Amino acid sequence: MIVPFFLLSTGQGISKMDFFQYEETNTLRRAVNWIVQIVVVIALAWLCVYAFGTGIKNSGQSMQPVLSDGESALMDRAIFHFRDPKRGEVIVFRTAKGEQNIKRIVGMPGETLQIKDGTILINGAALPEGENLNPGKVSLSGLASNPVVLAEDEYFVLGDNRDASEDSRFDAIGNIKRKNIIGKLWLRFSPLSRMGLIK
Repeated sequence: MIVPFFLLSTGQGISKMDFFQYEETNTLRRAVNWIVQIVVVIALAWLCVYAFGTGIKNSGQSMQPVLSDGESALMDRAIFHFRDPKRGEVIVFRTAKGEQNIKRIVGMPGETLQIKDGTILINGAALPEGENLNPGKVSLSGLASNPVVLAEDEYFVLGDNRDASEDSRFDAIGNIKRKNIIGKLWLRFSPLSRMGLIK
């Protein structure tokens, strides 16, 4: 606010003290607004990183060729707060020991899954093509040599490299509870030469 000097000197309008109080209040208001904007930007940046940019490092060869040992990917933590996981998605889940693991969803809640003569059967029918499910022969059936009935909150997961994967076929992993699914992998970012979306 600009106040004519003659108003200050003649006593008309606002006093000098009022003028300086106004200037102090205005400066304080600008400083508070600036701080609030910074806090909001930091909060939004943290939320974006937490929701979509959590880095996960893969260990082992069980997810080849999608992920090799030592490669890193970004995880989307937010997506499963808005919808349920889908068949074919690569997820990060927590094991019974509290460790994080990476596998692909093959069996969905309520389904009956069996691996018979090397073929994955869903409700008695062969696993369909598409959805990056790699319906090729499976040499080791494990727990799925007999029909596995999934509860309404359970998923059956397999590694893409099925001859070198500890997954739902084994007691150490078993069926995955919905509550133990942390997020979905969506982008491989390391090494840079292999950067790309995860399908």
